[in-house]
Amino acid sequence: MRFATIEFQGHPRAAIDFGSHYRVTPFHDLAEALRALGGDVSALADVTEFETVDVAEAVIRATVMTPSKIICLGLNFTDHVAEMLHDRPAFPTLFAKYPLTLTDPYAPIVKPVISDAMDWEVEIGVVIGKPARFVTQERALDHVAGYTVVNDVSFRDFQNRTSQFLQGKIFERTTPVGPWLVTRDEVDDANDLAMTLTVDGEVMQNGRSSQMIFGVAETIAYLSQILTLEPGDLVSMGTPSGVGAGRNPQRFLEPGETMESTIEGIGVLANRIVAPDSSTS
Repeated sequence: MRFATIEFQGHPRAAIDFGSHYRVTPFHDLAEALRALGGDVSALADVTEFETVDVAEAVIRATVMTPSKIICLGLNFTDHVAEMLHDRPAFPTLFAKYPLTLTDPYAPIVKPVISDAMDWEVEIGVVIGKPARFVTQERALDHVAGYTVVNDVSFRDFQNRTSQFLQGKIFERTTPVGPWLVTRDEVDDANDLAMTLTVDGEVMQNGRSSQMIFGVAETIAYLSQILTLEPGDLVSMGTPSGVGAGRNPQRFLEPGETMESTIEGIGVLANRIVAPDSSTS
C-alpha cells in the first residue's frame, strides 16, 4: 500500500493512495495518524470519516511533518565512506534533525546566502510504526510502518566547522521527504534498491541500498537500546557515493538547478534550488 500527506482545504491531511484518487482522513499527517493508530498504518483504511481528492488535483506534502524524532545515519554506505576518506565505522554514526528542517517533496529549496557549499544526499527514510524499545534485530522490522525518500541536503562549510555534523544538517525547510510512504511488502524491506540523484539531468549518485553498512533492522535494534522509537519517527539511512563534497573538484548546488532524488519502488523527489528573497536572506 501507499500513503501520503496531502493538502486538503488549506491544511495537510494523511491520505491513502488508491491510484486514481486519495482517501483523505482527519489526521494532520502520517506521523499523527500513526500515533493515533498505535503504529498500524493499514488501520487508516478503517477510518470512516474521509473525503476523496483526485490524484491529478492533489498537492503532496512531506510524508511526515510532525515526527517526535528525526535520526540520521552518516557514513553508512561503503563507497561513500571511501570517497570521504573515512575509516569504516564500527558503530552507526548518528545525528539528528528537527521538524522545521523538513520540506515537501516538490518544494523549492532556498540556498542561504551564508553558505557556499550546499550539497545533496539521496537517502531511504524509514518511518516507524509500532514503538520500539530494546527490540532484537530479528524483530526490528515489525516496528517499521514503511519507507519514503529523503534528500539530506547538507551545508558542508557549516558541517565541517566542528567535529559534529549537526549545524550543517538543520537549516530550515531544506530536507525534502516523500512523496509517499510505501509499506514494507512493496519494496522487500529496502534491502537492495537502486538509489539515484541527478542535478539538471546529470547523474551524480547511482548506488544501491545493499551497500549499507548498517541495515534497517540492525539500525532500529541499535537505536532502540538508546531510546524509544515512536510512531511517526523518521530514520534516514545514509547516502551512497557521488556527493558534491566528495568530487574533485568539489561541486555544490546553485540557484536555478533542480535535484531529482529517486529510490526504486518508493518514489522521486524533485526540488529546485532558488535564491533567497529579502525576507529569507
